[in-house]
Amino acid sequence: MLPIPTGPINTAPVGFVDGDEQHAALIDALEAAGVELGTYDRHIVNWLAGWDWPTVAVITSLIHRTGHTTP
Repeated sequence: MLPIPTGPINTAPVGFVDGDEQHAALIDALEAAGVELGTYDRHIVNWLAGWDWPTVAVITSLIHRTGHTTP
């Protein structure tokens, strides 16, 4: 998996990460931030994981930075 940016992002992250890895990155970030997920939350995470890597990387980075967790 490509690294998740840890600070402010000024340009789109590059690369490709498959949907399963993107899903894992999102779930890991949410769990590390202490977010309890409901059924619909998981549905949305599954949907987000299907987006392009730059979008998922930025969302995951925001979760890490907001939750004060490390990737």
